[in-house]
Amino acid sequence: MHELYSSHHGWLFGWLRKKLGCTHNAADVAQDTFLRIIASRDALIGMQEPRAYLTTTAKRLMLDRARRQLIEQAYLAELALLAETVASYPSPEEVLLAVQALEQIGCALQAVSGNARNAFLLHYLDGQSHAEVAAQLGVSTRMVQKYLVQALVKCRLAES
Repeated sequence: MHELYSSHHGWLFGWLRKKLGCTHNAADVAQDTFLRIIASRDALIGMQEPRAYLTTTAKRLMLDRARRQLIEQAYLAELALLAETVASYPSPEEVLLAVQALEQIGCALQAVSGNARNAFLLHYLDGQSHAEVAAQLGVSTRMVQKYLVQALVKCRLAES
């Protein structure tokens, strides 16, 4: 093995540097090539053309490396896309502000009638339309609008 390495490492490194255009990658693949050959000691028995064996092994390693880079690039691209579409976790300050706002809304809703509170919750939390809220509460849509205005005015006053 020592003879194979000392006789052919320089040649293999030069060949890989030309193929890859990068001395760092060429050194990595050359090293990996010799490691792979060491790992399969049977390959050394009866080796007639060491340079052909080295280039074949190096080519396979370069293909493996290229496949890994493609997978890595696709993964990073997917992560970047995901980062653009998914909102990040809120900061502790944002959580605190949201909790405080919800507490203010809760206190304000305690100061309005039950129907106004229910109309507010059905419309803003459950996403029901004015007509759906009116049907559920047994009132007109105009009355639902009045309830919502009452609740919003109380929330606004609680904010001040």
